[in-house]
Amino acid sequence: MWSFNSSGQNHQIGAKFSIVEDSSYKSKLKQMAFKNITYKHTNSGTNSSIHQFVSQKLAVLEKYVGNETDIRVEVEFEKEAPQKSGPICRVEVNIWVAGTLYRAETTQETFEAAVDVVKGDLDQEMRKAHTKRNSLLRRGGRMMKEMMKFGDN
Repeated sequence: MWSFNSSGQNHQIGAKFSIVEDSSYKSKLKQMAFKNITYKHTNSGTNSSIHQFVSQKLAVLEKYVGNETDIRVEVEFEKEAPQKSGPICRVEVNIWVAGTLYRAETTQETFEAAVDVVKGDLDQEMRKAHTKRNSLLRRGGRMMKEMMKFGDN
């Protein structure tokens, strides 16, 4: 049997081999509801480390998404007018889940601090909507149960 590695060289492997599946990799793929995040930079340089930071912070919000596939995320970084101190880094995040818009923006001294504040605001907004949706479902189920009980008597 032969296999090829990424450099294109041939390596012979024995007839007996085992395939080890990385379950953590599969769980990471399963968790990635925010696969496509669109970044926009205004008056600031593009930085891949801040993109990774945002992806990590937004991963916490995926628990409110569930199995929804119609998801769009936009993140905008803006460095406001040059000044010596004070909040100059603005971050705006828009998340569309099945047509519902969740939005937060803030201005802080660093982009990392702004991302932390935005994540908290979005977490609060999405948790409120998630709780409301579940409460309505439970209330409807309770009403159906009461109707069925009434019909049995």
